[in-house]
Amino acid sequence: MASALFSLVKKLVRKGSLKLTLASGETHMIGDGSGETVAVRVADQQAEDAVARDPTLKLGEMYMEGRFILEQGDIYDFLALVKQNTTNEIFDMRMATLLIGRIVWQQLKSRSPINRNKYNVAHHYDLSAKLFDLFLDDDWQYSCAYFVPPGISLEEAQVAKKRHIAAKLLVEPGQRVLEIGSGWGGMGMYLAEANPGLDFTGITLSEEQLKVSRERAAKRGLSDRVRFELQDYRYLAGRKFDRIVSVGMFEHVGIGDYRKYFNKVSELLDDNGVMVLHSIARPKPSFATNAFIEKYIFPGGYIPSVGETLPPLEKAGLLVKDVEILPMHYAHTLRHWRNRFVARKAEAVALYDENFFRMWEFYLAGSEMGFRWDELFIMQIQITKNQFAVPDNRNYIGEREAKLREFEATRAPLEKIVF
Repeated sequence: MASALFSLVKKLVRKGSLKLTLASGETHMIGDGSGETVAVRVADQQAEDAVARDPTLKLGEMYMEGRFILEQGDIYDFLALVKQNTTNEIFDMRMATLLIGRIVWQQLKSRSPINRNKYNVAHHYDLSAKLFDLFLDDDWQYSCAYFVPPGISLEEAQVAKKRHIAAKLLVEPGQRVLEIGSGWGGMGMYLAEANPGLDFTGITLSEEQLKVSRERAAKRGLSDRVRFELQDYRYLAGRKFDRIVSVGMFEHVGIGDYRKYFNKVSELLDDNGVMVLHSIARPKPSFATNAFIEKYIFPGGYIPSVGETLPPLEKAGLLVKDVEILPMHYAHTLRHWRNRFVARKAEAVALYDENFFRMWEFYLAGSEMGFRWDELFIMQIQITKNQFAVPDNRNYIGEREAKLREFEATRAPLEKIVF
C-alpha cells in the first residue's frame, strides 16, 4: 500500500533535498537536490500515519516523542525546508476540515466568559526557573530583543530593547508607571533606576515570576517604589497611571478580549499619559493559533495582525501616535535562545526529560521559522489619549536613547537570579 506520508511530502517538497525513511525502511530522495540534504526517519507506522493525517499537530508530537527522527540536519533545517515549499498545495478536504474545526473551537474559547488566564499563564511561566536560566540573558528578558546595531550580543540586544521602549514611553522622574505582564521584573527595575522617584507597579498572573520579581527588587533596594502584584489586568481599578507599558503580553489576551483590554487601558491611562504596546504580530489575520503551540506551549494565545489590533484600540477612545515594525529581530532572538538551550541539553533533560527537551526545541525552532519564513514581526504601538502628549517628530527617541546609554554606563550590574 502506498505511503500517505510519502505522497504528501512528495507533493510538498519540490525544492531542496530531503531523504525520507519510512517506517517500513523504504527510503526516498525528494526535491530537486539543491542545498544541504536533510534526512528524517519515521520510527513506526502509527507515527507515519499520524503525521500524514494531521501534520500541523502530529509532526511536533511525533518529534517530541522521538518517533520522527532527524538523522541529518536538525528540526529547524527540516521546518525551513518545508517552509521554502509552502506555495505547493497539500491541503485536502480532511485537513481543511481539521483546520476549520480548530478555528471555530479557538474562536469560541477566546470569547468564553470563563476566565482561564491564570491557568494559561501558569502552564508556561510557572515552569522551573532553572529552565529559563538555560537560555535567557542575565535579566531574564523573555521577549524579542532589539539588535541595533546588528551583530550585538543577546545581552546587549535585550538592553537595547528596554532602552528603545523606555525612550518611546517618555518617562519622567516621579511618574506613576504600570506594566501589564511584568515578567521577572527587568523592565520595571530598568525604568525605576533610570528615573529617580518613579513609582512603578508591575502585574503578573505567574506566581513564580511574582516571587522572583519581588526578590530582585528587594536586593536592589527598590521595594519602596517598585511593586509587583499578582493581578489580572481586567480587575485592576481605582488607579491612574502616567505611563503604561506591556511587552510580550498582548499575545495572551485572546482575540475575543481586545476590546476589553483597550477599554481597561483607557480607564487606567491618565489623560496626558502614554502607553507603549510591544507584541508579536502577523501580516494578516489567521483566526487560530498553531495547534502544537496552542496545546503544549501557549494555551489561549493568539498572534494578532495590526489590522485586528487597531479597531478595538480606536473604539476605546485611544489615539495611535506611532507604529514601528521590527522584522527579523525575533528570529535573531530565537536563534540565540535555541542555540543556548540545545547547548545545555543535558541540564534540560535532567530538569524534565527527553520528551520535554524535544518539545521545547520544536517550539523554539518553529517560532524562529515563523519569523524567518512566515513574515511574523514585532509591532510597537505608541498610544495616548491626547495628541499633544508626545512630540510631533521621532527625533526624541534617539535623543532619549543617548541619555539612557549614559545611565546604563553607571548602573550597578544585575545580580544573578538565584532559584
